Amino acid sequence: MSSTSISRTAARAIKSARRPVPLVATCKFARPQSQRCIHSIPLLRPTIRTSRLQATPLSRRTIFIQTEDTPNADALKFKPNSRVLPEDFSSTFLEYTSPRSTLQPPNPSPLAANLLNVDGVSSVFFGPDFITVTKDSATPWAHVKPEVFSLITEAVTSGQPLVNTVALKAGEESGQEGNEVDSLAYDENDSEVVSMIKELLETRIRPSIQEDGGDIEFRGFHDGQVLLKLRGACRTCDSSTVTLKNGIEAMLSHYIEEVQGVQQIFDQEEEIAMLEFQRFEERLRNSGRAPPPSTTGKGTLDTVE
Repeated sequence: MSSTSISRTAARAIKSARRPVPLVATCKFARPQSQRCIHSIPLLRPTIRTSRLQATPLSRRTIFIQTEDTPNADALKFKPNSRVLPEDFSSTFLEYTSPRSTLQPPNPSPLAANLLNVDGVSSVFFGPDFITVTKDSATPWAHVKPEVFSLITEAVTSGQPLVNTVALKAGEESGQEGNEVDSLAYDENDSEVVSMIKELLETRIRPSIQEDGGDIEFRGFHDGQVLLKLRGACRTCDSSTVTLKNGIEAMLSHYIEEVQGVQQIFDQEEEIAMLEFQRFEERLRNSGRAPPPSTTGKGTLDTVE
């Protein structure tokens, strides 16, 4: 081979080596694997296209409503797995004793109105996390309980508040019982004895009363006597006297020597009802028939060790 041909071959090789080699990038995301997109300089980053995820509906929260018996044969306690009274409510209970009270301010309740429209239901009691429904003694629970359970379930699953708040007008009275400030709340003006009574009622007595579907109000302390009012299932329970004497009175007098006794306070309507019941019992005795047996309480306050 001649020197001329060698020099020409070398020159072509050198010229070819100086030619820039294009950079190649493949995009496998925008197109299928078999179709590659070639980009020349500048090198572009592949763009990832994400498909919009379909929003799946949230699963509905499961509602559990537990039914419990109370010492009062005419009262049942219903416990949904959610609060009944608002978190910032001033008291621990609300009590509706008439259809009119469910519509009046400051705390009307559509649920209480529907429950009191059920045949046989006489009162509705809202605790912090439970509802106590009381019926008359002439109506069996078999006729009342299914409809009451259905109304409570519907109200809880709706997500709407069970108790509304409406401002009272000037001179207007409250339509419900229990929406005042908690009677067991701390008051700096209370004497030492009253403070001790309230503390015992709050920590030792109230939890047991609420367990039985009711609540308790402190109405005062005079001449060694503690004045109390029972609410909810305990308000119309035949064993309320046993609870007061063998339970509350024994405990308070054991820890506080100034306490000599406990008295239950009744409203005017309750006093009339008790008087009528006493007359009914008297008529039964005169006719030779035994009066109906009283309900025996199951709570821990019936006896004190």
